Amino acid sequence: MLQQFFSLSLTYAAILVSQSLPLTSDRLSVAQKLITGDRVAKQASKPGITFLAFGGGGSPANNEIALEKNLLYFQRTLKSLGFNPAEASIFFANGNDRSATIRYVDNHDKEKFKPPEIPHLKGSATLANLRSWFGQYVQTNPHNKQLFFYFTGHGILNEQNPDDNSLLLWQEQHISVREFSQLLDLLPAQTLIAMMMAQCYSGSFANIIYADGDPEKPLAKQNRCGFYATIKTLPSVGCTAEVNESDYRDYSSSFFAGLSGRSRTGEAVPSADYNKDGKVSYLEAHAFAKVDEKSTDLPVSTSEVWLQGQSSRQLRDRTFSQPIAALLQTARPEQRYVVNSLIEKLNLNPSFSFKKNRENLIFAQPGLDSPEEKAYLTRLQMELISISVESKIRSSQNPTQIATLDRLLKCEQGHWRM
Repeated sequence: MLQQFFSLSLTYAAILVSQSLPLTSDRLSVAQKLITGDRVAKQASKPGITFLAFGGGGSPANNEIALEKNLLYFQRTLKSLGFNPAEASIFFANGNDRSATIRYVDNHDKEKFKPPEIPHLKGSATLANLRSWFGQYVQTNPHNKQLFFYFTGHGILNEQNPDDNSLLLWQEQHISVREFSQLLDLLPAQTLIAMMMAQCYSGSFANIIYADGDPEKPLAKQNRCGFYATIKTLPSVGCTAEVNESDYRDYSSSFFAGLSGRSRTGEAVPSADYNKDGKVSYLEAHAFAKVDEKSTDLPVSTSEVWLQGQSSRQLRDRTFSQPIAALLQTARPEQRYVVNSLIEKLNLNPSFSFKKNRENLIFAQPGLDSPEEKAYLTRLQMELISISVESKIRSSQNPTQIATLDRLLKCEQGHWRM
């Protein structure tokens, strides 16, 4: 049953970067001033967090404009949370050589290309630049304790070993989970590393928690965690050549909206501070995205991948036979938000088990209405498994498993509020 389900698959600057035409050089100048602002441009970035972002396709043919707009939204999110976007290291596609490499569809549905127009762009998203950045970071930031890495681009499925999928970089270069993990190994042991990846098959990168990215090896020396648009065997949505951002429905849009409280088009969104501690953690932004993102994606975090890996068929059968309300008694606040929201969206009864609810739902809606509804049902199933496995681990008093879980959650509960 589980495998069957898994197989389913404020400002004028904000207006400028989200409208239906690409930025001209004049618009870029205005947008850059408004994205940074005189006050923000003069201030130093908040201490403690270094931001690195890579994005774009491997060539103009798959270098969609949505990928550029994702990085512009990332910059706006940084600014809204008090950081200086100019100090984030951003690498995109062909970089600053002014070649027209970004594919978009104009108002007449004609395919066109334009050069990247991202303020403060450091260079091209090549493998050499990625390796060089990590090498320089180790030399110049030996005491920096936090790194946040964002990737918005394409992923490559390793059909022989989906635990070692790859990121696609510019010039059709790629780097696998294990190769990327070896770059992370260069950083000091005390560095906390969090990442958000929106590419296809991105869930494979949950294995960065292990030495060399190999799930057969012990945990890495650093505390690492990540949030991924979908599981390791499925593609994700969001790589579009359409320019209207109000139509974008993808994981990174929802994640940053939850983190900052502002959508990519500038509207306020409901607070994702589910534990009411005055700040939104990565884990809470991830929970927000699971409900907000109207797509077939199945978002996962490192702790969720790890928890689901500790499950068994017997545990899953027992989980799906219990009343959902009973399972929620041990859930964390963000987990309760996800479950209750998905129950409401699917019009389920929390007094019934998942199994009973599913039977009733299929009886009322044979085949369900849409792929998105099927994805919501699978997201609910995954959330219940995570809650159930965590409860079992907590009650087992196994110190090794509890320590591993607490370590992952500590990383995932990081935030940008300083």
